[in-house]
Amino acid sequence: MYPHSHHEINQPILDVSHLTVRYNGRIALDDLTFHLHEGERVAVVGPNGAGKSTLFKVVAGVLQQNSGEVKIFGSRPHGHVCIGYIPQRSQVDWNFPVSVADVVMMGRSAKLGPFNWPRKKDWEFVRHALETVELSNLSTRQIGQLSGGQQQRMFIARALAQEAELMLMDEPLTGLDTPSQEGILDLLDRLKKENVTVMVATHDLDQAEAHFDRIMLLNHRIVSFGEPQIVMQTENLLNAYGGRLRSTDDGKVLSIDDCCDDDEHDHNH
Repeated sequence: MYPHSHHEINQPILDVSHLTVRYNGRIALDDLTFHLHEGERVAVVGPNGAGKSTLFKVVAGVLQQNSGEVKIFGSRPHGHVCIGYIPQRSQVDWNFPVSVADVVMMGRSAKLGPFNWPRKKDWEFVRHALETVELSNLSTRQIGQLSGGQQQRMFIARALAQEAELMLMDEPLTGLDTPSQEGILDLLDRLKKENVTVMVATHDLDQAEAHFDRIMLLNHRIVSFGEPQIVMQTENLLNAYGGRLRSTDDGKVLSIDDCCDDDEHDHNH
């Protein structure tokens, strides 16, 4: 178990410098440098295989970069219990015999340490997290019995129980119906008020533009990173997506929403 890292108050919550990752000789991420401010919401967009999942895994400390640095409040990711990583739903075994409350309690595991049983205080965190995401009435349900939107809410609750200050959400809206997507976006509004910093990988450029403070346009390297009206210019989108663009009748450029970004794409591009 890694020791818990300390926070340097005057450091950005996430500071990435010259980050490079290679798979099988191919570059997945090429010399990325950026930093995030506390409490902001950042959408990461780009074509399939652009490296979005890879970036999140490196920041979460579950994948090692080839070169460059990632710092959370001035320290390396390992040992930071303040990072909540929510993977794509396709990477989860939904048949696993655990309840919603069990999964949310997993968010407390780093705080508990090895071989320690949850205390009353830990169950209070779980109860409050489930209330926040409106899943209290489903706490005993097996996770495979949840809808897609409820599954995402459960993972957000786990990150809240963990007291996560930086939440990394990999394609949380993919495959959800419109009401479920709106529910998750409303939850992100509430997290912002609690000063939780959120990075969300998404394929929906309209949602990225409407609901996020800044957008990172990624295709192995950062094509553009900034406020939505600056990033979402046609020239930037063409640089990132190439010929994989279509436009609406009013000339607005949209990405082709093909299959989701996942590890296989990242490995093979």
